[in-house]
Amino acid sequence: MIQTVNYRDCGFIQYKTAWDLQEQLLSENTQLKLSYLHTGIPASDIPTHHHLLFCEHNHVYTLGKSGKREHLLISEEECTEKNIEFFQINRGGDITYHGQGQITGYPIFDLDKFKPDLHWYMRNMEEVIINTLKDFGLNGARMNGFTGVWLHSDSVMPLKICAMGVRCSRWVTMHGFAFNVNTDLSYFDYIVPCGLEGKGATSLERELGRKIDMEEVKEKLKFHFAKEFGYEYD
Repeated sequence: MIQTVNYRDCGFIQYKTAWDLQEQLLSENTQLKLSYLHTGIPASDIPTHHHLLFCEHNHVYTLGKSGKREHLLISEEECTEKNIEFFQINRGGDITYHGQGQITGYPIFDLDKFKPDLHWYMRNMEEVIINTLKDFGLNGARMNGFTGVWLHSDSVMPLKICAMGVRCSRWVTMHGFAFNVNTDLSYFDYIVPCGLEGKGATSLERELGRKIDMEEVKEKLKFHFAKEFGYEYD
């Protein structure tokens, strides 16, 4: 059965507001699944709803459950001075940055209706980014042992262009990816991105030498998500 995904472009939105929205949508799905727990109805037949949220945040650092506080290289007081928010959150992964000129995507997918396999889910999401980069003439790649998508992966200084981290509850996902489009990369100087020493960050703007139309990138991401996961939009 072909799934349907509700797409929402949230535009500029505070990080905490987007986090609360994700938690609400995830909770609606998990509570629905719990209500069917003893009915004998297969999980794939429970009428949950898939969502894909695209957001752009003001400056914020987020630290995942497995992250180290020392990977934030400035104090929280300095963050405040620089108008950077800081949150310890419930996704996997270490520390990353969100900010203007970056597309942050939050799929709230019920994997019971796709494939209940987080490895499969993450590799598919990476493939979405790799195929979007191809549309811009860039060769994105995975790196063994690391989540996300990289450019110049075979060089002495591989550069991450898209970070990823998820939370999953009863096979319903939240959090997602942070794709650097026109991102001010100087904000990565204050962290150890994803906890990885000796690796940097890049953006579409830096690689192509020009400002990129954010709406164009969103349309390409939407297309490749639907193609890779095999769904249609509501």
